[in-house]
Amino acid sequence: MTSLLLALLCLGQDLNQRIHRQAGTLPKPTLWAEPGPVVPSGSPVTLLCKGPSEAKSYVFEKQKPGLWKRMEQWIYKNDSTIVIPDMLTSYAGRYHCYYHSPSGRSEDSDTLELVVTGYYSKPSVSALPSPVVTSGGNVTLQCGSRKGFDRFILTKEGEHRLLWTLDSQGHIRGQSQALFSVGPMTPGHRWRFRCYGCYRKSPQVCSHPSDILELLVPGVSGKPSLLAQQGPIVASSQNLTLQCRSDVGYDRFALSKEGGQDPTPSLVLQSQAGLSQGDFSLDTVRSSHGGRYRCYGGHNLSSEWSAPSDPLDILVAGHLHDRPSLLVQPGTTVTSGKNVTLLCQSQTLRDTFLLSKEGAADPLLRLQSKSGAQQYEAEFSMGPVTSAHGGTYRCYSSLSTSPYLLSQPSEPLELLVSGGSEDRPLPPMVSGSQKGLTWYQYVLIGVLVAFTLLLFLVFLFLQYRRQGKGRMSGE
Repeated sequence: MTSLLLALLCLGQDLNQRIHRQAGTLPKPTLWAEPGPVVPSGSPVTLLCKGPSEAKSYVFEKQKPGLWKRMEQWIYKNDSTIVIPDMLTSYAGRYHCYYHSPSGRSEDSDTLELVVTGYYSKPSVSALPSPVVTSGGNVTLQCGSRKGFDRFILTKEGEHRLLWTLDSQGHIRGQSQALFSVGPMTPGHRWRFRCYGCYRKSPQVCSHPSDILELLVPGVSGKPSLLAQQGPIVASSQNLTLQCRSDVGYDRFALSKEGGQDPTPSLVLQSQAGLSQGDFSLDTVRSSHGGRYRCYGGHNLSSEWSAPSDPLDILVAGHLHDRPSLLVQPGTTVTSGKNVTLLCQSQTLRDTFLLSKEGAADPLLRLQSKSGAQQYEAEFSMGPVTSAHGGTYRCYSSLSTSPYLLSQPSEPLELLVSGGSEDRPLPPMVSGSQKGLTWYQYVLIGVLVAFTLLLFLVFLFLQYRRQGKGRMSGE
């Protein structure tokens, strides 16, 4: 009996060794999931195993604790394809496949991790330092949550799908997080990401997806222009709209704020002559709206974005409660060609002052403050002045630690520039008919003056004769 058991044991070992020798001679198949391995709960998913043409049958196995087990027969199975009509937690897990051919059994495929989502609150995803990435550069994406997830999954959406998995890298200020390094970035793709959080006890059962984050990789096509309807200085609680314009005829625009997160997309309003415009309504202005903005243009049939617009600084007035004073030397009326100094002062500690001119397209003037007699001030010198310097001025104070947040505006100061050839008004332009009418009026006035003078002389003559007759009668 003992010899029989030993013989069977040796036979089993020999058979096992033959199977493994055969398995090592055949290339492993490829296993993947459609539409992807991260599946919302209740959605369908298909597993596909692809081997060489001589493969005769395929076997799918799902990992159980401590072993690998063949897929249950009640799941629809069509040779190299398995269809799961409704994704459940029971289907989540790690899978591999292999095939049989006349030469034997193949190696196992690489492991596929099938994840079901939608079971916990969504985490957040952000780009560090910015979602605007130069072509060829790398970026760090941060997935985070206060739910204490043990690991995070990051997915790239769209045509070229990618997936990364990282364990949580510790808790910072009560938030678990993972940092994913992604790149190099190219402008030929759309880089759109989501992340999911999972727990160690059930690593393939994960949260709802985060809001989507789209990275913006600028290209080289014509840059649009960015402007603010209300000007670069806006008051708190005021509505703010930024306009991105281009004559390239872009189909879409995106707005980014330096140091901000997800770029804001905009619907495009087509105008005449190939011009296009995108309006970005930022609603009621808050201190968080202060900053430096750029916009980009793109076409619907391309994932590439344009070169960035020139930067636009949005400054929020009224965040600081002081109101500086604005003085002018030598006076509010100055002769053309002379120099003038505008003096902005504040009794509150401020390290920067800004000077704005009403209706001017030029950028604001910004100067560091100097400490004066119990106050802080900056001198804005201009000269030699021309009529172009005339207008209404205001000044603001700010702190270098928050340069986009300003004080209340000073009282307006009206600067008048007099003298100089450029200040003399041109004579009015009149048409030929108007010239004829003016000449006729001058002739008429001359006749009236002569007639009046004649009447005055006749009156004097008659008066003289009357006085002469009176003297003769008296004699």
